[in-house]
Amino acid sequence: MSPIWHPSPNFGPRRDGLRPELVVLHYTAMDSAEAALARLCDPSVEVSAHYLIGADGTVWQMVDETARAWHAGAGEWRGQGDVNSRSIGIELDNRGDHPFSEPQMSALENLLPGILARWHIPATGVIGHSDMAPGRKRDPGPHFDWLRLERAQLARHRGAGHGSQDAPPDVFRALAQNLGYSADVDDQTLLSAVRLRFRPWATGPLSARDFAPLTHPALWT
Repeated sequence: MSPIWHPSPNFGPRRDGLRPELVVLHYTAMDSAEAALARLCDPSVEVSAHYLIGADGTVWQMVDETARAWHAGAGEWRGQGDVNSRSIGIELDNRGDHPFSEPQMSALENLLPGILARWHIPATGVIGHSDMAPGRKRDPGPHFDWLRLERAQLARHRGAGHGSQDAPPDVFRALAQNLGYSADVDDQTLLSAVRLRFRPWATGPLSARDFAPLTHPALWT
């Protein structure tokens, strides 16, 4: 199914000759797709995204992929700021407190390959808002099925290594930075962001299990 064109006035040119190298996933945190669509197209609010996917699988396109939508805000990934100029933004109709529907996830799986192919974005370039703005954003949140995207080759595969219980936080930070988590945040904020992506229901202090998704077994012998 082709996206429904529903243009938003909230966009501009990509800056400094930048092109999409990331896809940033969000949840709307609103009660309906229609309410989100209205907000993303309201010029007084000054927010937008390239796509919105409803819980029933309906896909709307609000901004042309060549343009800069206003979805990411402050943050960075791999040491690079102005994520809006470097990304395609996809909003998912979800309040953040419940699982994402099957039709919605299927629609996302159908939408992503075309975007990645058009812009030559690797699967590792599909990230969450919480990845690039740790501490400030939590979407797409703990209910999002990242493993499903990984199995479909549409997101970075988590490592299968094992960490040392005594490994210090600076080793964890170095591994996280290697993946792209470059924001200048404290240790707990970084841990929370990485857990949202790989271990969303984990609690407590840094543990060996937090290292596993970030590592290859050869790094820990």
